[in-house]
Amino acid sequence: MGKLLLVGCGKMGGAMLDGWLSRGLPASEVIVAEPAEALRPNKPGLCAVASSAEVRETPEIVVLAVKPQSMDLVLSDLRRFAEEGAVFLSIAAGKTLKYFRSHLGPSAKIVRAMPNTPAAVRQGITVATAGGGVSEAQKKKCQELLEAVGQAVWIEDEALMDPVTALSGSGPAYVFLLVEAMAAAGTKLGLAPEMAMQLARATVVGSGELLRQSAEPAAQLRVNVTSPGGTTAEALKVLMADDGLQPVFDKALAAASRRSKELAG
Repeated sequence: MGKLLLVGCGKMGGAMLDGWLSRGLPASEVIVAEPAEALRPNKPGLCAVASSAEVRETPEIVVLAVKPQSMDLVLSDLRRFAEEGAVFLSIAAGKTLKYFRSHLGPSAKIVRAMPNTPAAVRQGITVATAGGGVSEAQKKKCQELLEAVGQAVWIEDEALMDPVTALSGSGPAYVFLLVEAMAAAGTKLGLAPEMAMQLARATVVGSGELLRQSAEPAAQLRVNVTSPGGTTAEALKVLMADDGLQPVFDKALAAASRRSKELAG
């Protein structure tokens, strides 16, 4: 892989950088542009600068890991790399292929990706879509970069990025809320708050790991732990009722998807 320019090295950008280096990408092949000195990495062999304006050589791939509200500020200097054929891989939420073409030029090669926060521990999942002009070989290189922090899958229809954002992009927050709700319910039943939270956290983390390691679908794992007439079955009568968990999730994800579309303009 040729030179790689990482623009932005906050939590997500930093996690990606660590993942790339741990998978064997030479530090000498990476340039990091990060204006905040506290976030600018100091790793042997790696070139870190305050601004992309200091970068003279056209990189093969430019990874955009700045916050969406800061994107306009960084793209004006980067257009020169688009004109030289660099591929742009963006992980900024809500920024569409059309948006990037308007700033980088109509022939710019752009991959739009939506990771989620478990990427910080290399357990994320990212959904990506490629604009016109991006070759299969270039998609493969972007895939390798994204897989450094978890799984990566592709979609052809960019419009699906809105429900993707609603499900996996925002999804970690739903899981954290589940932990909060379980702990609060346990406290109401008489458990000490600290113990209730410990039980809820460990249960969700352990169940997630069981799901990861198992070849069985989630529905079967649920059945496996549900004894007929037992306590789990009684709770599931409430959660799986017509007014239970599913309609709440339907409404929540629809709201998130709608908001994603509004933010994208």
